[in-house]
Amino acid sequence: MRAINTIVTTAGRPDDESTVLAAFACQKLNAPFESRKKRSVRKISQELQANVVVAGKNRYEYYAFGVQEPFFFHPNSAAFRLKRVARGEAEPFLQAAQLQPGDAVLDCTLGLAADAMLAAYIVGETGRIIGLEANPNVAFIVEQGTQSYDTTELPLTACMRQIEVVQSEAVHYLKTLPDNSFDVVYMDPMFEEIIEEANNFQALRLAGEHVGLTDEWVHEAKRVARKRVVLKAHFRSEWFAKYHFRQYERGTAKFHYGVLEV
Repeated sequence: MRAINTIVTTAGRPDDESTVLAAFACQKLNAPFESRKKRSVRKISQELQANVVVAGKNRYEYYAFGVQEPFFFHPNSAAFRLKRVARGEAEPFLQAAQLQPGDAVLDCTLGLAADAMLAAYIVGETGRIIGLEANPNVAFIVEQGTQSYDTTELPLTACMRQIEVVQSEAVHYLKTLPDNSFDVVYMDPMFEEIIEEANNFQALRLAGEHVGLTDEWVHEAKRVARKRVVLKAHFRSEWFAKYHFRQYERGTAKFHYGVLEV
């Protein structure tokens, strides 16, 4: 099977700004530009047998080949979760990660960066958050989104801006790191079982890379982590027991967190 290439185009009625954004995307993704010529994104994708990144007036959108819905960046659940944390309410991810100001966190599966934003809130300006995304198109969309998404909500904006997005597969990146180089390593692989009500992740599920947890991944994460490795998985996942994570059960929640102290 041949690899699916990526092309960049503009919104249906491009202005100067979207033309500039399209040129930037072409440069960053090393992808060719294709004029719209009054064609739909779906038609362009089918004609060229390609993924399509659209430079719109307010955001980039990514249409993976054969997928109807676009993937684009938005803060997702981070906004209301941050508000809860600011009020002093419990947040399951933060309870598992036990972060401290100044900590360095490696998020191996960045997604829409909601968990990374919460981590940034706790570690503060003296901390560091690196998020990995294997798919170059998704990485581009999330990187541009976290650096430019227009929101007046604080501290949400500062948390987004603090995230460093790295386009890399998790195990490959972990192997480049020295021992004990991050305080916390976080892993959120796509669940073995799909949670139907989690439809806000559907576009990401269809556009992103899907890699299950492996012995090598856990080994490298334990080597790199100074304090702990945190896993998010379906509540019925066998990964918790297989890799000796202490599972934090959460009542009726469909996903749980697990912790490995190192």
